[in-house]
Amino acid sequence: MPADSGEVMLLGTYTPKIDAKGRMALPAKFRTQLGPGLIMARGQERCVYLFPQAEFRRVAMQIQHTSLGNKAAREYLRVLLSGAVDQTPDKQGRVLVPQMLRDYAKLGGDIVVIGVGTRAEIWDKKAWEQYLADNEQGYSDIADDVLPSVEW
Repeated sequence: MPADSGEVMLLGTYTPKIDAKGRMALPAKFRTQLGPGLIMARGQERCVYLFPQAEFRRVAMQIQHTSLGNKAAREYLRVLLSGAVDQTPDKQGRVLVPQMLRDYAKLGGDIVVIGVGTRAEIWDKKAWEQYLADNEQGYSDIADDVLPSVEW
């Protein structure tokens, strides 16, 4: 039984491969939390999001309820939902990453799967390494803005 979205905490960095059929083995630590069915969708910065179904529904409904009059919300929802697909892992814990999403994120054989709390992200390995290199200084610089009320 998958954890509900309030209990999901996907963490870490993993380096599975995408096989010739476009399948990827989910990191073992993510399988239970993602549940028997998951949603893949276009993410920001050219990655692919992996959501437990309940979390995807929560996010989509939150955007949808923003306002039909909000053009940015409509556009975001259009892109998110039009690129979203239901996936059920096979007995080996593999899921198909559809060609449309592989093309969007420029995924080849070398990928990185990262846990980002209530979702995971699939990145092309070189793109992820570049993202980290480009953003490491910013990570320190924005801490006060992003974490003003968190006590360490």
